[in-house]
Amino acid sequence: MAKANFSELIQGSTPTLVDFSAEWCGPCKMMAPILDEVKAAMSDSVRIIKIDVDKNPALAESFQIRGVPTLILFQQGQIKWRQSGVVPTEQLKKVIQGFV
Repeated sequence: MAKANFSELIQGSTPTLVDFSAEWCGPCKMMAPILDEVKAAMSDSVRIIKIDVDKNPALAESFQIRGVPTLILFQQGQIKWRQSGVVPTEQLKKVIQGFV
């Protein structure tokens, strides 16, 4: 994904949760159903984007991604929350609801 496109995606007032992950990452695979649950529960109040760090190394580097999965919540282009590792569904929903 081009950095310009990514910048456009994170600019809006809708919270955008970015999942920096990799195909080979076990915990990343655990996050997929959690993110599906969050999206189902919160529908249009959040945008969820998955970024493969191996396919987008420059983007991963620009946000200093050192481990996967790393979740970053953006709103109006600013980082509002960041955490590495698997985050449970309810915790993730609470974090996002704080910015909706």
